[in-house]
Amino acid sequence: MSDNHDVSCKKIKEAVCIDTSRVYDSCADKDCLADMRVYFTDAAQSVIDNATSIRCRCCEVINVYSEVEKVPFNRGFYSVDLTFFFSVTLDVYTSSNCPPETVCGLTVFSKKCILYGSEGNVKIFSSEYSEHEADEQLPAVSSNPRAKIQVAEPLCLDAKICRPCDCCNNLRDISCGIPHCVKRRFSGQFCHQSDEKAVRVTIGIFTIVQLERDVQMLIPAYDFCMPCKECSCDTEDPCDSFRKIKFPVGEFFPPSEQCADDYDDKFSGPQCSCGCGK
Repeated sequence: MSDNHDVSCKKIKEAVCIDTSRVYDSCADKDCLADMRVYFTDAAQSVIDNATSIRCRCCEVINVYSEVEKVPFNRGFYSVDLTFFFSVTLDVYTSSNCPPETVCGLTVFSKKCILYGSEGNVKIFSSEYSEHEADEQLPAVSSNPRAKIQVAEPLCLDAKICRPCDCCNNLRDISCGIPHCVKRRFSGQFCHQSDEKAVRVTIGIFTIVQLERDVQMLIPAYDFCMPCKECSCDTEDPCDSFRKIKFPVGEFFPPSEQCADDYDDKFSGPQCSCGCGK
């Protein structure tokens, strides 16, 4: 018997008020970021200057900075400005007889989307209980909506050696525009970008942007959620535990294209335009 059926058979005992975050609006995007310039520290740039070819090994989202601002003359709507910081790992070939050197660089991408976040103009004051002394007063917060960004693992689609003018996102002063938490991921100082050789990459990312705010909601309560099993202290033989694991057939035999299409048809909803990247 499923858990949903068990819950539906129970009677609602009371309605309780909870304080939680509610998503007022959200959107999903698939972006192909073409010809993004990669910035290097001084040591890595010297390797790039002697490069004959490169290969993109992987890329990673280091951080995403977001800023939420009201949209003028459109009550309840907010613009969400996003800045993505990517770490790009490259294999650099300087000679046909030598193994490649691995270097890491930084690339930056910005976008904006407009979402509905409702209205609210109150300040929220709260305290935290402290035993045998006055309760600690927490800083006041506003009821403005918060942006929440979910990013899947990015895909490095292409990497090429080029001239700096061939890249689409050249920054005038890379050293001033990078947050400290991003800079410390790289050893060395980002050098002045007047080099003859540069690297441009194409990255694919999938993102979901949500606009949420704290609300009080009334929900049905069935009962207290008491654990239904005892704590296990079993120290059985590790080989016996391994035998209970099912053989991972999917790891050795990936699904066919027809199976993948069936999966997409089952789990993908209708396409909609949500305003991201407009």
